[in-house]
Amino acid sequence: MSTFSADSVRAALAELHTRIERAGGADVDVVAVTKTFGPDAIEAALAAGCRAIGENYAQELLAKREAAAGAEVHFIGQLQSNKVRQLADVVDVYETVDRSKLANEIAKRAPGARVLIQVDTTGETGKGGVPLAELDALADHIRGLDLDLIGLMAVGPTEGGPAAAAPGFRQVRAAVDRLGLAVCSMGMTADLEVAVAEGSTQVRVGTALFGQRVRTRSDQER
Repeated sequence: MSTFSADSVRAALAELHTRIERAGGADVDVVAVTKTFGPDAIEAALAAGCRAIGENYAQELLAKREAAAGAEVHFIGQLQSNKVRQLADVVDVYETVDRSKLANEIAKRAPGARVLIQVDTTGETGKGGVPLAELDALADHIRGLDLDLIGLMAVGPTEGGPAAAAPGFRQVRAAVDRLGLAVCSMGMTADLEVAVAEGSTQVRVGTALFGQRVRTRSDQER
């Protein structure tokens, strides 16, 4: 029996859009983050009107590929170059490109793929992202490959509450404009108001749609 229903996700999605509108957002896309949830979360999200889903772990996504077949699949976790081959026919948008080696592999395995560069605004270990000082060089490299660079992505800091994300988000939005890109992927359940106020065009939300995740040791080690 499905844990999620289209009606419950639809109601949560409506509330999410209200939060976005109150924060001043217009035409902000929602990526439904289904990581650690089963295929039923993807099915409920699609039935509720979500177009895009986000997954963080290669093996988990591959296990849910059948349910994800009707979605625009965004890979939003840290990605090892040697996993790209497995994901090439599943992922539509790679949001966490942060080094030339990974960009090269995506161009080789999935030519023409849409990609975002993840920008490191926190300096926190394990979150990934290219430093702002190295962003232009990576953007130039990607533009020389058979890839479609559509935007930038950022993750807010772990500490300090939502407001602590504002300075970094502001820098990323400025870089999106400077580079002439269309997508600014910033904001999750806890800090989406700050992200929208700073110019996000896409939020990545799981908890607000599906509830709290139950994290296991295997989740943390993937």
